[in-house]
Amino acid sequence: MTTELECLAERLREFARVREWEGFHTPKNLAMALAGEVGELVAEFQWLTAEESANPDPDTLARMRTELGDVTLYLVRLADVLGVDLVQAARAKLEDNDRRYDAERYRGSARKAPPS
Repeated sequence: MTTELECLAERLREFARVREWEGFHTPKNLAMALAGEVGELVAEFQWLTAEESANPDPDTLARMRTELGDVTLYLVRLADVLGVDLVQAARAKLEDNDRRYDAERYRGSARKAPPS
């Protein structure tokens, strides 16, 4: 069974292949491009209040959607190049966080847990 995430990774792989960009899509370059796109997403929130960030106007939301798309594409491409299953990695991280952040102990707290 092919998931939507796998289909997206395949589409990105083909997108890079037909443009002969594989040589540029090194893990380092993709991670740097991802960081740049995250910066562009963060810039959309920079001067918003907490309320404005939770309820952006339509133009701001459209820009945020575009930047989220860019972040997603670079993250999926980086994971594909590294051979990492993003869903599996996210599930493993969530399981680790579940162990580290006991619900009773951390409820309503922003404290960091000790390293795992």
